[in-house]
Amino acid sequence: MQQAQSNGAAIDGGGPEKDESGPQQESPKGRAFLANLVRELFQTEHSARTHPLVEAERLGDVPPAHAMRAVSAHAEAVLAELPALLGDRGLPVSAGGSAVGEVFSALRDRIADHLLSAEKSYRGTLLGMRHGIDLVELIQYVAAAEGETILAAWCARWLAARRPLVEAAAGELAWFAARPARATRAAKDSAVAHLLQGLVNGLETAAQQLRRLATHAG
Repeated sequence: MQQAQSNGAAIDGGGPEKDESGPQQESPKGRAFLANLVRELFQTEHSARTHPLVEAERLGDVPPAHAMRAVSAHAEAVLAELPALLGDRGLPVSAGGSAVGEVFSALRDRIADHLLSAEKSYRGTLLGMRHGIDLVELIQYVAAAEGETILAAWCARWLAARRPLVEAAAGELAWFAARPARATRAAKDSAVAHLLQGLVNGLETAAQQLRRLATHAG
């Protein structure tokens, strides 16, 4: 008898075990749900290609940068194969999802990253990678429920390839822990970034002093 993993994926089948109590044929709502998820996948993979590469370029030739480049390379390959995979399934090949990803990347680069330290920027990118894993797991389950076995099997292969890369990137947080001066440096090495980060640090210090005064006054 085939054994199943705790997340519902069959050990020897490469995808989620079929639930005989669930829908066996595609439903309009299920199909629409799957279409929305694959649109989000384009956005998420665009970010997975772009943001880790930016992190790597900022960090230089160090282990966390190598881990980020590996994720970016995998996302690049995924984006190349998605149009054919999804087009053959009658699912949206979403230029819109990629466009949204580009907008978010631009906003982060021009605004948010000016306020972040190197380690916070790295952790923000790592958070996006973990979101991608959750998304593809969900796509795998919905695809199986809708009878899209080829897409479900593709998701299993994606997860098998991406999970170790993200885990390796998460493991490199130890590199920042051993280098507090580098970890707390502004993510973007620019005058604006250093000015804004100094302003934020000053405001945080002032807020802490106000809290102490309020505590003593109480």
